Amino acid sequence: MWDFEISKSLSIMARTWPFIVLRMVVYFSITLAYIVAMGAGAGVGYGVGHVATDPDGPITFALWGGIAGFGVVSLVVYWIREYILYIVKAGHIAAMVHLIDGRELPGGQNQIVYAREVVTARFSEASILFVLDQLVKGAVGAITGLIGGIAAFIPIPGLDGVVRFINTVIRMSLTYVDEIILAYNIRIGSNSPWQSARQGIVLYAQNGKTMVKNAIWLSLVVWIVSLLIFLFMLAPAGAILYFMPGELAGWAFVLAIIFAWAFKAALIEPFAIASLMQVYFKVIEGQVPNPEWDNRLEEASSKFRELKEKAFGSGEASRWDGAAKNV
Repeated sequence: MWDFEISKSLSIMARTWPFIVLRMVVYFSITLAYIVAMGAGAGVGYGVGHVATDPDGPITFALWGGIAGFGVVSLVVYWIREYILYIVKAGHIAAMVHLIDGRELPGGQNQIVYAREVVTARFSEASILFVLDQLVKGAVGAITGLIGGIAAFIPIPGLDGVVRFINTVIRMSLTYVDEIILAYNIRIGSNSPWQSARQGIVLYAQNGKTMVKNAIWLSLVVWIVSLLIFLFMLAPAGAILYFMPGELAGWAFVLAIIFAWAFKAALIEPFAIASLMQVYFKVIEGQVPNPEWDNRLEEASSKFRELKEKAFGSGEASRWDGAAKNV
C-alpha cells in the first residue's frame, strides 16, 4: 500500500524530540495567544457594548471584539511565518535528513543549535528560504496535471465528478512537497538553493505516481487524526468560552479548529514529512533529473519558470552537471 516504514518515522520523531518540544511550544503558544486575544477582545467589547442603547449591544460588541482579537493574532502569525519556517520547520527537517542518512546528532538543545547551523549554511537569510519555499509550492501545483491525476487510472465515462473530486484530494496531498524539496536541498549539501530546488522538483515529478500514492495515504491519515482531535477538542474549547463574556458559543468551533491545527503542526506533520522523506530518497536513488520533465514543468508552471530564472540569474544553473553524483 505504501512504501515507508511507520516504525522508522516514529523513531525519527523520537530521536528529534527537542524539535517536537519546540514545535509544541511554538504552536501551542500561538493557540494560547488566540484564546487570550479573543477573550480580551470579547471582554472589551462586552464592556463597551453596555454604552449602546441596543439591549443586544454587549453581545454584539463582544462578538466583534472576539473577531478583532482573532484577527490581530492571525496578522502576527502571518508576519512571523518566515521565522517559523526558518527556525522550526527547516531545522527539524535538517535533523531528520541527517538521521535518515545515518549521521549522529547532538542531544537536547544542542540538536536545535546544530540543525540551525546546517540551515544557515544553506540559506543565509530567512527571506531567501521563504521565497524559495513559495516558488516550490507554486511549482508543484503543476505536477498533478502533468502525471494525469486519477483520470489516468479511471478512464471510465460518466465519472467526471468523482474524478474531479479525487484529483482535488491528490492536489491537497501535495501539501508537504515543499518540505521534501527542502530536505533534498539540505541532503545534497547544496550551496545553490535555486538550482537544487529545481532538480528536486523535477525528480519528484518524474517519480510522481509513486510519490503521490504515498502522499495520498499520508493525507488520509492526517485528515482522519486531525478530525478526531477537532472533535475531541470541542469540549475543552466550549469550556474555555464558557468563562468569556457574551454569547460566544459559536467560537468553540473556531477554537477547536485552532487546537487541531496546533496538534497537527506539532505532532502529525513531522510524521508525514519523515515518511515522505523515506520514499523520496529511496525512489530517486541513482537517478538524474530528466530534461524532458524539466521542460514540461517549465511550460506548465510560471513559478517553476521563475525558479529557473533565479537559478540562471544567480549563475547556479547552466547545466545539469553534478546531479547524478549528488542524488
